[in-house]
Order: sequence, then C-alpha cells, then structure tokens
Amino acid sequence: MSSAVTLIRSSSLSDVAEYAYAASAAVGSRLIFLAGACPLNEDGTTAAVGDYAGQAAKAVENMRIALADAGASINDVISTRVLVASSKQKDLGTAWEVVRAAFGDHDVPSTLMGVTVLGYHDQLVEIEAVAAVLDS
Repeated sequence: MSSAVTLIRSSSLSDVAEYAYAASAAVGSRLIFLAGACPLNEDGTTAAVGDYAGQAAKAVENMRIALADAGASINDVISTRVLVASSKQKDLGTAWEVVRAAFGDHDVPSTLMGVTVLGYHDQLVEIEAVAAVLDS
C-alpha cells in the first residue's frame, strides 16, 4: 500500500533539525487525529514514574496501539507534538530521543514543548499525533 504522507524538506532552513519541516497528505486520504498518547498502563496507573525516557517509550507504545485501532501505523503519522512536564531542556531532550528513535526514517514534523503539568498523576510525557491513510 502506498503512503498518504509525503515528508517535505526545506533547503532554505537549517538542517540541524532531526525531522522534516512539513508534511502533506494525499488527496482523498483519511485523516486520523489521535488524543494525546499518555504513559498509562492497562490498569490506568502511570508507567515509569519519574522516568522521562520510560514514560516516552510507554506513550509511543500506546500511540502505536491507538494508530493500529484506527487502521494506521507509525509510518502514517503526518505530525506530532511531544509535551514534557519540565522546564529543563535536558528532560525534553531525553523524551525526544525516545520518540525520535521510534519514528526512525519517518522523521515527521514535530513540536517539542515543555509544559507545567499534564493531566494524569505522575505524568511527565504525552504525545499528540495526526496520521493520514489511503483506504482501499
């Protein structure tokens, strides 16, 4: 199946960023808007309390499940927003490294943000995503 997502690179902007600066969805594709993927265990408890990398990994795992339930995969993601409950760039970087590694060569446009607090008790990381798929 061909992809509905085209990553767009810019030769006019810095090449320091580890992701495409833009992406487009093919005409006729179905867009999927995911709620923020949280680092929650199946029983509703927060995974990896106090661990930015561990929570990022669990959020990615949960995002993959939500994508699959919507008929998509991580390679169908068109953009992300990664929220990290910290004012320290080191903590943001720790979470980002896990998320970035999960996407591999599919380096979608992303925004990484430090926030004051997230919705669940002990939650440090949340990942919002939009995906696009071509239904057959």
